[in-house]
Amino acid sequence: MKNRRIKEVIQKVAGRPLGRLILLTGARQTGKTTLLKTIFPEFAYISFDDPIVRAQFSSLTAEDMALRFPRAILDEVQKMPSMFETVKAAHDAHEECRYVLSGSSQILLMEHISETLAGRVSIFELDPLMLPECGTTGWDGQIRESRWQKLLANPGEAKDILRGMPVVDPQFAAATLTWEKYLTFGGMPAVWNDELGMDDKERRKWLADYARTYLQRDVRDLVRLKDLEPFVLAQKSLALQTGGIVSIANIARDAMIAPSTAARFMQYLERSYQIVLLRPWFANRKKRLVKSSKLHFIDPGILRTVAGYEGVLPGNAFESAVVAEMLKQMHFADANVEAYHLRTADGLEVDLLIATPAGYVAVEIKQSSAVSRHDARHLMALDGILDKPVACRLVAAQSKSVESLGGNAYAVPVPWLLG
Repeated sequence: MKNRRIKEVIQKVAGRPLGRLILLTGARQTGKTTLLKTIFPEFAYISFDDPIVRAQFSSLTAEDMALRFPRAILDEVQKMPSMFETVKAAHDAHEECRYVLSGSSQILLMEHISETLAGRVSIFELDPLMLPECGTTGWDGQIRESRWQKLLANPGEAKDILRGMPVVDPQFAAATLTWEKYLTFGGMPAVWNDELGMDDKERRKWLADYARTYLQRDVRDLVRLKDLEPFVLAQKSLALQTGGIVSIANIARDAMIAPSTAARFMQYLERSYQIVLLRPWFANRKKRLVKSSKLHFIDPGILRTVAGYEGVLPGNAFESAVVAEMLKQMHFADANVEAYHLRTADGLEVDLLIATPAGYVAVEIKQSSAVSRHDARHLMALDGILDKPVACRLVAAQSKSVESLGGNAYAVPVPWLLG
């Protein structure tokens, strides 16, 4: 197994008075159940994925719950809506009761949370593996803080944080191999679990089975579709658009559905943790700025399966792989940060713009191994647009060395930055 950074965060919250009720959500197969059983080994485990279990608990009162299961992990709890009221009553009446709720449907879970448990529950999301987690062996493995996370906390110290010679650093060699595997198979825990003994062909089959299961279970739970073909077509259209500005019209055309249906399907993909919509930055009212979100698939392995990519990823998919990893790691950076993309009407574009208290961190992503100052030209043009200084400018690429591009701009290898 791989250690998870969120484990320590949940453990800290669980030890506090307000940690008596915890919700963990995330895409199917990201390891929620295994993680929770590891953190709470003394808790009873109850899965409401099983209709027989749902029937057994249908008549259980709050007092019965408090007496029989004062501490429990309640998995896929959204499939038994009445359990939210039972948990609320048991939690409010008995201080010894502690419950951990889990599920893969954000829409259904959050509906019930907002109706019954608002103000009582601590909410966490479990992403696929981050690169530093991929390099661990077991729950006690040390998870290194990446240079990207250090930069977000101290963007003015980029020179010191990025310094070094990657080509002679053994950790860089290991991080590069991890990054190459990540680009091929993504970060779902199963494809990194050596105990399963999967070869590359079996990893690809697992990803294909995952995509099929997602359609047959999660999508049917959310949408109640009799015919999945329009959703499949819309999902593939979105996969091919990853790394770009969302075009509802293109999705509707490709899937032969109404634009309103296309927008709804995109929302389902977002709320089931398959994609992320990166907000545009447009605080400058004097500048004509694009105000549409940018689409990124969260996991490159799933993206490959849906889009049918083999071999080297196209540039837009590579950008999504880097951005998604940066966003995942951002959740655990020791800083108050927000993420955007920026595009002007006259063609200036920045792939990722992070607002930090010390200023902006601006990132351009290049799949090439050679980087020049020309590649940072959009990053250099930001000063007249943004409302705060740019503390650090990065060109993240497939290069092998860290290079100064002048001022506070650097070309940096992706594995050196994120691994």
